[in-house]
Amino acid sequence: MVITKRRLIWIAATLALIGLGGCASSTPPAQRYALPATPAQGGAPPESPSRVIQVALPRVARYLDTEGIVLQLDDITLNEARQHVWAEPLPQQLRRTLQARLAVTLPDTRLLRNDAPPPDDALTLHLDVDRFQGFPDGTARSEGQWQLRDANGQPLIVDDFRASTELAADGYPALVRALGESWNRVADQIGQRIRDRH
Repeated sequence: MVITKRRLIWIAATLALIGLGGCASSTPPAQRYALPATPAQGGAPPESPSRVIQVALPRVARYLDTEGIVLQLDDITLNEARQHVWAEPLPQQLRRTLQARLAVTLPDTRLLRNDAPPPDDALTLHLDVDRFQGFPDGTARSEGQWQLRDANGQPLIVDDFRASTELAADGYPALVRALGESWNRVADQIGQRIRDRH
């Protein structure tokens, strides 16, 4: 049988696919992580809340809007993990844990997600997350900016947030727990500012 150039390319492609299939089958499954849950607040939401806040889905920096958990290796190098990934999109986890934490720090506030129809007087909480990653000094950091806007979209509070937590151990589980603690600190900062304003 004569092996033509076309047949040679086909054979090489087939062998490459077989090789990739073999590699893929030996790769261990990815470890999936979720941010630690905030303990639920006791009791029902307030019937006559002093304020209603709609919590918008946080906007994360493009490099954070990925499946893999991000590590900062040095001052300029970022690494997205392939085998250690988020169990669901990061913005959804951030909103859920933020809302749960705010429910504890602002018990007189009714909190809505931005997919729920708000009342006319509802305030809106917006967050831009610039950093949510591990750093080479053994810390997990959350940094960005938040805004509380009135019903007309005018800013009432505009402030930066920054929180850092040391990892209790090596490894991704410790990193995820430290990131969760940093995010809780951010939520507490925001809750305190809102409480002080009203």
